[in-house]
Amino acid sequence: MTSSHRFDAVIIGSGAAGLSLALRLQADLSVAVVSKRELGEGNTQYAQGGISAVLNAADSVDAHVQDTLKAGAGLCEADIVRLVVERGPGNIHWLLAAGVEFTRDAAATDSNGYHLTREGGHSHRRVIHAADATGRAVAQTLEAQVRARPNVALFEHHTAIDLITAAKLGAADNRCLGAYVLDSRSGEVASFLARFVVIATGGASKVYLYTSNPDVATGDGIAMAWRAGCRVANMEFMQFHPTCLYHPQAKSFLVTEALRGEGARLLLPDGDRFMPRFDQRAELAPRDVVARAIDHEMKRVGSKFVHLDISHRPADFIRTHFPTIHARCLELGIDITREPIPVVPAAHYTCGGVLVDARARTDLPGLYAIGEAAYTGLHGANRMASNSLLECLVFAELAAADIDALAAAWAPPPAVPDWDASRTTEPDEEVVISHNWEELRRFMWDYVGIVRSTKRLQRAKRRLDLLRQEIIENYSNFRVDVNLLELRNLVEVADLIVQSAQRRRESRGLHYTLDFPFQDANQLAPTVLIPDRYRPRGRRWSA
Repeated sequence: MTSSHRFDAVIIGSGAAGLSLALRLQADLSVAVVSKRELGEGNTQYAQGGISAVLNAADSVDAHVQDTLKAGAGLCEADIVRLVVERGPGNIHWLLAAGVEFTRDAAATDSNGYHLTREGGHSHRRVIHAADATGRAVAQTLEAQVRARPNVALFEHHTAIDLITAAKLGAADNRCLGAYVLDSRSGEVASFLARFVVIATGGASKVYLYTSNPDVATGDGIAMAWRAGCRVANMEFMQFHPTCLYHPQAKSFLVTEALRGEGARLLLPDGDRFMPRFDQRAELAPRDVVARAIDHEMKRVGSKFVHLDISHRPADFIRTHFPTIHARCLELGIDITREPIPVVPAAHYTCGGVLVDARARTDLPGLYAIGEAAYTGLHGANRMASNSLLECLVFAELAAADIDALAAAWAPPPAVPDWDASRTTEPDEEVVISHNWEELRRFMWDYVGIVRSTKRLQRAKRRLDLLRQEIIENYSNFRVDVNLLELRNLVEVADLIVQSAQRRRESRGLHYTLDFPFQDANQLAPTVLIPDRYRPRGRRWSA
């Protein structure tokens, strides 16, 4: 028989958003954290740059808001931007109290002794960081605290399959009841029932062939929420990080934007600096501008990469501020104090996601979404550097406050049917799943990448429709495993990306199409996709 677990709250995902939420919930609530791999093995662990917040006397909330709105190319929700920015300093102090050791600077008297760097799109130095491994410092601190919490149960190597909803059980009044979850080591599927369920599963950049993200970034939460009847928004805006290390032995190694913030220059293989030709901000232009410029120059000169050069800065400065990058490049025979780094753009961040309100509530009562899996309205058409960890922290704080306020009145879920695998068999050919995975990521890179066109999107949609049928057949007939579940979710989010891109008939922010190369002032609303099973309830629901 399938086992069943009951909690007050189930958090699916264990990055900065999920772990900080677990820590912020009331200590008398029973909480489960479901992690696909080891705890903390997500995008947070690999975030190098830092967290943006107004911590300098020369900076201001208004300046941070305006920078974010400008980077978002007209599609940010201004009230959400201000909400997040205003809560930034408080969340940094929360991390400091938790024990995160950010890089200090004795000379920085106007920022409480912490070193602040500047990244693309920012008008001030406002990115607080822990050398060039901020994500690791945050993740390790939060993980240590969560492991010490007696009210938090941790389920590592567990993958959520689908959300359990009252509507699926025939109830007229729909709500989220929990999720079916696969233990990837035992193969057992259990039902995790809860009064509140939170999607904190991260983004979907693994849908592309080249990505800076770890293997777990397969859009699971976005796909599950869509299948459960929630709207998604702005999925056409997939951010490509301009600079990932180009080396056959370096898989998904990001080279932080902070290098450019500290003076690194982008060069062609012949040493020609090209960014000033594309934008007056040069290397400090927003990521979409820099990524398209690199893509253009690589195609123009026929190169597989460009160079990022910071070797003109003092060697001690480079080793002190970028120890992780320096060490990794040195392992590969590249001394960044003496020579440039070969880099290429790669899929990096999902700006769209599950539509939520200012309390992180989705369309489905009892279901929340936070972090990269959510569309909050903060990022608009392009995420400004280092606003992502900030969003994780702020919306975890907002979700925790809402759950705590509703906890006394929100009824426990009823019993649900066990997961039924009685009519399934073991997969007969794993190679089919592997081939479909590679095919999907290849044509998404070729047709729905940095530069798109109407024909490319049409080709991608036709391929997706065929691929979907094969995956539905496999999912229906074979016992589930992590590879099949991830492929199923990747096809779902790929289709959402393509549909969204087809609807936006202009070029704005991260979405650039050859057929509509200019912005259209009449397309200033988010691209919202509505599933067939959507029940109009608005973005607000009560206890």
